[in-house]
Amino acid sequence: MSTKKDSIITMKSSEMLYNFLENTNLHKKDFAQMIGVTLSYVYNLIDETIPFSTRSTTLERIATVMDISPEEFVEYKIPQDPILIDDTTEFIREKQKAKNLTTVQFLKSFPRKQRLEIVDILRGARPLPLDWEEVCVIAQVLDISKEEIYDYWESRFRQLLQTSGFNIDANQGLSKAIFDCARNYVHKNK
Repeated sequence: MSTKKDSIITMKSSEMLYNFLENTNLHKKDFAQMIGVTLSYVYNLIDETIPFSTRSTTLERIATVMDISPEEFVEYKIPQDPILIDDTTEFIREKQKAKNLTTVQFLKSFPRKQRLEIVDILRGARPLPLDWEEVCVIAQVLDISKEEIYDYWESRFRQLLQTSGFNIDANQGLSKAIFDCARNYVHKNK
């Protein structure tokens, strides 16, 4: 007797992708943009005109959009350097789940040009944007306040300063002034 799990494991990756696109009514063009490939590439994957991708980035993006683990694709090889899911990614995922949004629904809330970036944030390959307006769009989609996401943005900004050679501890007065000013701006511009 075959279980559902057995059928998923033995199902071809191209078939899994085709079924996902059909079940979600996600247009192949939208899907291609979400994972950063061409429309013809998606058609070739589905039609098996080319072998299914073995590139870990592509498979992780496909899996992220499909809300599955990349290990469900037989072509996936676990990368040498593991992807670390940080607090920001977990926070965004929790808020997405709290709104009962599938990843496709969540991604469709963003302009098409921003969807690939959001996929990479969700899979832990890209940090939260530094651009405050982009962060505000994420907050708006998740129905959270700017104050609620501010701490994640500040943490990301502090990381940037430190990796750029700015010693936050040695420059406490200046860094405090920077972040006090940023907090005041966020509070005044709710």
